Amino acid sequence: MKRPEILLFSVLVLVGISACRNDNPPTDIPTMTREKPAPSAAAADRPAPRSGAGNFEALVADYESKDRVIWQKPGMVIAMLGDLKGKTIADIGAGTGYFTFRMVPLAEKVIGVDIDPRFIAFMDSIKVRLPVQYRDRFESRLAKPDNPMLAPAEADAVVIVNTYGYIENRIQYLQTLAKGLKPGGNLLIIDFKKNNLPIGPPDEYKVALGQVEGELAASGFEVSKVDEESLDYQYIILAKKK
Repeated sequence: MKRPEILLFSVLVLVGISACRNDNPPTDIPTMTREKPAPSAAAADRPAPRSGAGNFEALVADYESKDRVIWQKPGMVIAMLGDLKGKTIADIGAGTGYFTFRMVPLAEKVIGVDIDPRFIAFMDSIKVRLPVQYRDRFESRLAKPDNPMLAPAEADAVVIVNTYGYIENRIQYLQTLAKGLKPGGNLLIIDFKKNNLPIGPPDEYKVALGQVEGELAASGFEVSKVDEESLDYQYIILAKKK
């Protein structure tokens, strides 16, 4: 088994904390090159449920796969939120902080939210290795399965990537989430299409695009953009709190 330190080194390379759309890291981010643990066969096939089940090292290797930047296009996805300067962003189901730490240089504050204490500890371990000017911009937050634990009107925008299908009672969850968004705040959802895909979760954890749109409408959100073309395996939905 690889040591946890090796995982942390590899993630710091991969998160890249990118202020550019092409995901190139700023020059002041330390570049550490250590061997990245190979994902297990199960992890390579699909992510484990967001309940935290599964070998943690395999989950980290899966979430931080070097191929993910190709099919996930994090720089392009983040750019859909517009200018983040002076804003507070919440990343729901943050996991290893794949998107979280890429947004840190762009926003005033980024909250990495997860229900798994192991990922909270993991992100906190990365935080102490960030350049000093970025550390105060990041906060990890342990949430509940039915509550993202955001303060009223705390966030200007919320990002939910590869997590929506694992949320139970989604309409109720979205209504709770809406309370943590400022009026007119953006909600960006990226998740896997219900097709036969080479990557992604099993069908039971996929939600059809039309169903997501309906659940957003029922929760008090207005869908402002739907993109099924930019990502090969996923759809993108941008909605606003009414």
